[in-house]
Amino acid sequence: MFDVRPLTVTIGAEVHGIDLASVDDDQLDELRKLWLDWKVLFFRDQHITQAQHVAFGRRFGELEVHPFAPQDEDLPEIVRISSSAKSPYAASNWHSDVTWRECPSYGSILRGVEIPAVGGDTLFADAGEAYNRLSDEWKERVDDLVAVHDYTKVFGARVPEEKREEMREKYPSTRHPVIRTHPDTGAKTIYTNRAFVASIDGLDDVETKKVMSRLERAIMDPSVQCRFRWQNDSFAMWDNRAVQHCVSNDFWPETRVVERVTIVGDRPY
Repeated sequence: MFDVRPLTVTIGAEVHGIDLASVDDDQLDELRKLWLDWKVLFFRDQHITQAQHVAFGRRFGELEVHPFAPQDEDLPEIVRISSSAKSPYAASNWHSDVTWRECPSYGSILRGVEIPAVGGDTLFADAGEAYNRLSDEWKERVDDLVAVHDYTKVFGARVPEEKREEMREKYPSTRHPVIRTHPDTGAKTIYTNRAFVASIDGLDDVETKKVMSRLERAIMDPSVQCRFRWQNDSFAMWDNRAVQHCVSNDFWPETRVVERVTIVGDRPY
């Protein structure tokens, strides 16, 4: 139905011959299959409105409103991320989105709004393939571990003191498996996030750092990654249950602006 051009053997494919503003039900079913197969899909030259971006995201499920990130006033589902040398917000650490939520993201759909002439690529890692390449010894060591995720590690300073108790009640620390199971494919995937993981149950700080570093090295292996070079009105949609991603902060002093909608997921297991 579409022209699908894989970037690697296991992760990433560009999809051509589609207009995200007018996807019919049959095309949506095909996209769902492609998304499971390739984990992250890329689209070029999608000249659609912000409202159409939101509407496309809603075809896959409920969209979240991020309580700590900058938002569009009229369309609060859109998170606008503007990165420059003065405001380096681009997420240059490997992560899956909003793991501090009890029910973290199923998927994210990101649009390139203002893209620098060079730099600012996003790298995506196949978290299932990264897990598969661990030694049996390491798999046994991490399979049953549970990590504590806490939003305050990144966003705590943005919350006014008088609202901190209220926000903590709304968004308490939550526990997720270090190795989660993908609910649709059954694949085991590495589900760590240095930005939000505060601790790992049963491990001291030294052991927690060892485990996090080993799993992060597995994600950082170029052989489990694909890389996307952005253009204005390019889109990427990735499965946060199957991949981790990282932005290359190599475009200063230029500005990079992207807009994201995020699909609500379910509790990892």
